[in-house]
Amino acid sequence: MSRRDADAIIVGGGLVGVATAIAVAKAGLKTIHLAPAGPPDRRTSALMMPSVDYLIAAGLIDDPADIGHPLTRIRIIDATGRLIRAPETLFDAQEAGLSAFGWNFANTRLLERFHGVAANLDGLDIRDVGASAFAAGDVGGTLTLADGGALSAPLIIGADGKSSLVRSAAGFPIHEHQFEQAALVCDLDLGRPIGGTSIEFHYPNGPFTLVPAGDKRANLVWIDERATLEAARNSGPEALAKLFAEKSQRLFGAIQLVTPTHVFPLSTLSVSKPGKQGVVLVGEAAHAFPPIGAQGLNLGLRDVADLADALQGADRTQPDWADTASERYASLRASDLARTGTMVDALFRSLLADMLPAQGLRAGGLWALRLLPALRKQAFTIGMGNR
Repeated sequence: MSRRDADAIIVGGGLVGVATAIAVAKAGLKTIHLAPAGPPDRRTSALMMPSVDYLIAAGLIDDPADIGHPLTRIRIIDATGRLIRAPETLFDAQEAGLSAFGWNFANTRLLERFHGVAANLDGLDIRDVGASAFAAGDVGGTLTLADGGALSAPLIIGADGKSSLVRSAAGFPIHEHQFEQAALVCDLDLGRPIGGTSIEFHYPNGPFTLVPAGDKRANLVWIDERATLEAARNSGPEALAKLFAEKSQRLFGAIQLVTPTHVFPLSTLSVSKPGKQGVVLVGEAAHAFPPIGAQGLNLGLRDVADLADALQGADRTQPDWADTASERYASLRASDLARTGTMVDALFRSLLADMLPAQGLRAGGLWALRLLPALRKQAFTIGMGNR
C-alpha cells in the first residue's frame, strides 16, 4: 500500500468500536476512529465478571458500582405449560465464590465513560464521519468517507454492526439465520424490589427476562413471535403493564412502564474467520445472536481483548505486520466464537422446541444443573465466558 494515513482505522462508533479504538491506540498504533454521532443507545448490557474485569484492567471504568447494578443470582422459571417441564433453578454467585456474576450497565453510561478515556489518548484521532465504501487491498485497504474524503491504512477494523460495510466489501462470507421471533425491550418500575436477581420466565416462544437495574427498576427483554409483541405494544401502556404483571406471575405486584417499548427482529450471524489480509471484524460485524445468555457485548469485549493481544505480538517493522496480526487475531478468536455460537443457538432452539424428546433433554439438563455441583460449576464457567 503506497499511501498510509494511519496504522489502523476503526469503523463504527458503538461501544465495541470505541473500546477497540482505545485498545489499538494503547498498543502504540497511530489510530483513526471513524465514529459518526448516532442516536442514544437506551439499551442496557449485562456484563459478566470477566468482561467487567477487562473494563477495569483496560482503564475503561473504575468502580462498576458507580454506573452499574450487580447481578448476584439467576433464577429460571419454566412457564411453558408443556407436558415435560424443567424445574425452577436458582444460580447464586456465592456458589462460585463470587460477590456477583456480573453487572448490568446502561449503554449510555458505558459509552460516556469510554468517550472520556478516548478523548485523552495520544495517537487516537476521532472523526465524526462515517465510511461510504471500502476497497480492500493486498493488506488493509482504502475507505471512502461520507464527506467525500478517503483514508488508507494497513489495518482496517470493522466495528460497524450486523450490516457491516467493511465485512461485505472485504468479502467475508457469512452464515445467517432469521428467526420468526422478535424481542421487545423497555424499562419497568416494579411494585417490589427485584434485588440482584435476574429472573427468566421461559415461555413457549422465548423467555421473558427481568434484569435488575437498581431498587425497583428492571430492564425487560421479552422474546416472542413478532406479531404477538406488536399486538401487545399497540394495546397501550395500561394494558401492557397488566400483561407484564401476568407474565411475571405477579411476583412483583403492580408494574409501570418507564420507557417506550422497542421491538426488533432476531437473527444469528457469524463469519467463519473474523480476520484476514489486514482486515479485522469485531462485535456484531463478526457475530450476532439473540439476547440469550448475555453474550452480545461480552463476546465483543473478548474480541477487543484478543485483538489487543494480537497487536502486542506484532512486529511493525515488518511489511506484512498487519496481515500477521489479522491472522493471529482470527486464530485467537476461533474456539471462543465456535463455542459461544453453538451454546447460544442450542439454548435458544431448545426453548422453542415442541418435540417431547427435546423438552425432555432440556428439563433433564436443568435437573442436572440443579442437583450436580460439578456441572453447575462448569455451567458458571461457560456462561460467564471464562476461557
